[in-house]
Amino acid sequence: MRKIFTFILTTTLFISCKETKKEDVVTPKETLEPVKKELTILDSVANAHGFKNWKNITQIQFTFNVDRGENHFNRSWNWRTKSNDVLAISATDTLAYNRASMDSIAKKTNAGFINDKYWLLAPFNLVWDKDNITFTTTKNEEAPISKKPMQKLTIVYGNDGGYTPGDAYDFYFEDDYLIKEWVYRKANAAEPSMSTTWENYTEQNGLKIALDHKNAEGNFKLYFTDVKSISK
Repeated sequence: MRKIFTFILTTTLFISCKETKKEDVVTPKETLEPVKKELTILDSVANAHGFKNWKNITQIQFTFNVDRGENHFNRSWNWRTKSNDVLAISATDTLAYNRASMDSIAKKTNAGFINDKYWLLAPFNLVWDKDNITFTTTKNEEAPISKKPMQKLTIVYGNDGGYTPGDAYDFYFEDDYLIKEWVYRKANAAEPSMSTTWENYTEQNGLKIALDHKNAEGNFKLYFTDVKSISK
């Protein structure tokens, strides 16, 4: 599931008619300034959600909840981000595995982890997945739920690799770059597969996380509880 300015240096050289002695020549010290990398819209959205602080996070835990009508579903995760050790806790089982070495059972469980983590940290995936996505941006697009004009960022995943190749997401945000709504479009279909809000933001160790996601009809709610991050 889951982009240059050309710097032109013009030097004008003046040559004097009189003889110049070697001791008269002054060579200026060369000043080297680091080249600043231009931020893409992907970076701006990720940074607005605290991506620069992610390097300090050593562990994050959360419970993923879904209410659909009268039905409730939840599962919990504990992710040690540096070692990639994951503890999965559901109503029926508990499984510990490392994402660098997974058997068939772990791979099946990890598919759920990828899904739930994406909902939690999708703005960061804009940077993590940048080599596998294409993106476009437009302004003053009507958001699907609030109907407010917002900036729209559309990303499309490549057709190779991942759990959901070829899928597309439309992110809607205002001048602060915090996501307010999004649309998931399976296999880059023209019509939305799901649209929800991004709301009830909380901040932990510099990370800004939207805890609640609701659809327009009000019969679907995806939300996070027991969110805790540990930084070094």
